[in-house]
Amino acid sequence: MKNLESEAQLQERLQDGKTILMFSADWCPDCRIIEPELPEIEAAYSDFEFIHVDRDQFIEVCQQYDVFGIPSFVAFNKGEEIGRFVSKDRKTKEEIQSFIDSLPQ
Repeated sequence: MKNLESEAQLQERLQDGKTILMFSADWCPDCRIIEPELPEIEAAYSDFEFIHVDRDQFIEVCQQYDVFGIPSFVAFNKGEEIGRFVSKDRKTKEEIQSFIDSLPQ
């Protein structure tokens, strides 16, 4: 998963096809629990580009997209938001896959 490096990079990446932003932080235990599952999820959904957004480094981005709980996922297609799985609750691999499966094709 690529790490977000700047807000300018984010705007550029969101315009290209399908993107899923994963919001997390180093100190978040629920984020660490799903981390080992993410490469498999990425491989299964290769039509999406996955971008990790560090909540502490990009708090303005979190506010912009109303992400106040982590880990959270927000999906885009060509810059338009197409779905969100945003809460403070722990997420399982199956819940994340179900979220991605529910996104419009």
